[in-house]
Amino acid sequence: MLKLQIIKITSNKNFQLASIQKWAPFALLSMVAIVALFIPQLPNFVGDKTTYNAADISWILIATALVFIMTPGLAFFYGGMVHRKNILSTMIKSIVSAGIVTIIWVTIGYSLSFGNSINGIIGNPMTHLFFKGVVDGAPQLEGGTAFTIPLLLFALFQLMFAIITPSLVVGAVAERIKFTSYILFIVLFILLVYAPLAHWSWHPNGFLLKMGALDFAGGTVVHISAGCAALAGAIVLKSRRAKLEQQEIPPANIPYVLIGTGLLWFGWFGFNAGSALGANSLAVNAFATTNTAAASAGLAWMFFDVMKGKKPSVLGFCIGAVVGLVAITPAAGFVGIPQSIFIGVVGAVISNVLSHVFKLSRLDDTLDVFPCHGIGGMVGMLLTGVFASKSVNPAGNDGLFYGNPIFFFTQLKAMILVVTYSFTVSYGIFKLIAYLLPLRVSEEEEELGLDATQHNEKYGRNPMKT
Repeated sequence: MLKLQIIKITSNKNFQLASIQKWAPFALLSMVAIVALFIPQLPNFVGDKTTYNAADISWILIATALVFIMTPGLAFFYGGMVHRKNILSTMIKSIVSAGIVTIIWVTIGYSLSFGNSINGIIGNPMTHLFFKGVVDGAPQLEGGTAFTIPLLLFALFQLMFAIITPSLVVGAVAERIKFTSYILFIVLFILLVYAPLAHWSWHPNGFLLKMGALDFAGGTVVHISAGCAALAGAIVLKSRRAKLEQQEIPPANIPYVLIGTGLLWFGWFGFNAGSALGANSLAVNAFATTNTAAASAGLAWMFFDVMKGKKPSVLGFCIGAVVGLVAITPAAGFVGIPQSIFIGVVGAVISNVLSHVFKLSRLDDTLDVFPCHGIGGMVGMLLTGVFASKSVNPAGNDGLFYGNPIFFFTQLKAMILVVTYSFTVSYGIFKLIAYLLPLRVSEEEEELGLDATQHNEKYGRNPMKT
């Protein structure tokens, strides 16, 4: 009798949980939409003729669009590498971030990242609630110099970085995480990991920036944070059945990977060169170092594979190029073009070796997000501390290679802090989600594929038709 009562209670709880999962997301969105009705509409901040620079506005508008195109590029990149039965489920997890993060960013995310600083740790959430003071505010952050672009444009440019960051984590947890649980991960990651790191690194009063750590375009904020979250997710979710049984899973669509790589490389020019926040010589330098590092890293990965006895592969060059883009990101506006070749090669070789090590381990990072993005970001962060030069960017610093070991150790200390924080909080997020919701699909769903079981869709045909 007692056993029957326990089963009944458990069944009721599961039914209630399933009901909450169905209506809660729409209810929350509806609530935000209703609250938004009562937010007063404000005129755009105009300023005088010397406030803005038309060329800077034009370039950052283009750069913002370029960074956005990286998200569908990432969807193609990841979607082409998973099993055919999981292509759509992998791609939508990247694309849906554009919807979720945009609403979070407008309501509270931007304010947490760039609002008035609370002890250099986090922005005051009330500073720019629902973009208050962004549309109608002066183009300046607390404690910083005035922008030559509208503050709204800066906020939109930063939004695109926030969108792609949780999308990067998809590759580590692909083929086994429930869609609803991943949605919750995006929300918690943006609020608890991304926003604090953006504030630490990029707000004029952020404690890492005040400490002297430099991150030009997101090596710490985007790539190290996503890489560490990916590692945490892989640990909590454990291995796929296919990996445990040592099944070989061929990439579903290598042309998708090529398309994705092209879009990522193209968009990365906005990612890095746009971080100069103006149409100036620094943007040109960042553009050049970005392209050079990607080229050298793609070749290094492919040639290193050949040296190990493999064939030169499409995947090898594509993955290597992306690692080069990751590694140059924190350094793009602080190092010269020749040094970017070295950064690309070193980043590619280290990530290549660690990727192979991870494949031999029981840890299942499906698409090597931690070895590529996490390690790539760390390499870039440290090599910024080696090769940064004031001759490239007077607002930066001279690195170890130019006689300044103090700056290198500042970068090392900042990297350790970011890695520790990102991994610890992300691990806690995944554990919390696993406590609240089913985090992983069932073995049967995993076998059938997430496209059909999570979305009732299949790549190449309509699942509703027999």
